Amino acid sequence: MKLKNKVVFITDADSLSGKAIINRLAAEGAHFILNTSAAGSENQTNPASLETGESKAVIVQVDLCKSSEVVPMLEEAERQLGPIDILVHNSDVVKPALIETCEEQLFNEIMDANAKSAFICTQAAGKLMAARQSGKVVYVSSIHDSKPTGSSFAYSASKGAVALLAREAALVLGRHGINVNLIQMGPVEGDNERFKSDISALYDSYQYKVPNAVLGTHDDLGNLVLFLCSDEARYVNGANIRFDGGFLLHYLDFRMKKPQ
Repeated sequence: MKLKNKVVFITDADSLSGKAIINRLAAEGAHFILNTSAAGSENQTNPASLETGESKAVIVQVDLCKSSEVVPMLEEAERQLGPIDILVHNSDVVKPALIETCEEQLFNEIMDANAKSAFICTQAAGKLMAARQSGKVVYVSSIHDSKPTGSSFAYSASKGAVALLAREAALVLGRHGINVNLIQMGPVEGDNERFKSDISALYDSYQYKVPNAVLGTHDDLGNLVLFLCSDEARYVNGANIRFDGGFLLHYLDFRMKKPQ
């Protein structure tokens, strides 16, 4: 098993990406610290892989933008599971936000959820990993860290901030044996609604703008996260991996691979 007894902190265990990553890493023997936003215990993350396998999980509900909550939570989780080995930051809040009409409160909400949380978690987990001179940090970000959405400039700004955080962290934490990498997640099913825009045609017939006309899935994401968390990626540090099936290479509609 590639992650036997490794402890993984996942910042958004409730999301589709979170569930897919948990299932893939659990199959390789990982244990988990799972942050959930679920209000009731009946909604909390409890993947089938954790019910039937040997993986252990500590399920928490903390404000990722407050170091006063994240730091003691990680310290307590380490006492229960052992030292944290891996941070997967997959927090991903998208809300319509146009430059000319966006309220300051909404801008701060999106920036906090996606970018500030990445800083707080990186700092807290990074210190614990640095003490042992080993670890992995994986940011599940977006192609919109460099490509406008046309629907939420605040989302793009937040992901751009995470991209530069990842580079800075790779440089500094890399000196302590910690690999830091970022995944620029491309389109999956439903993204045409998430990024619906009145000014951008990027997501019009978007499934056909992937050269092979096959969208990626969160299970595909889980496979890539596993690689970056494994010893096989020991020399991968500071990488921005575009994970979009070639989506951003597309620019001519009449060249799309559509069904006959």
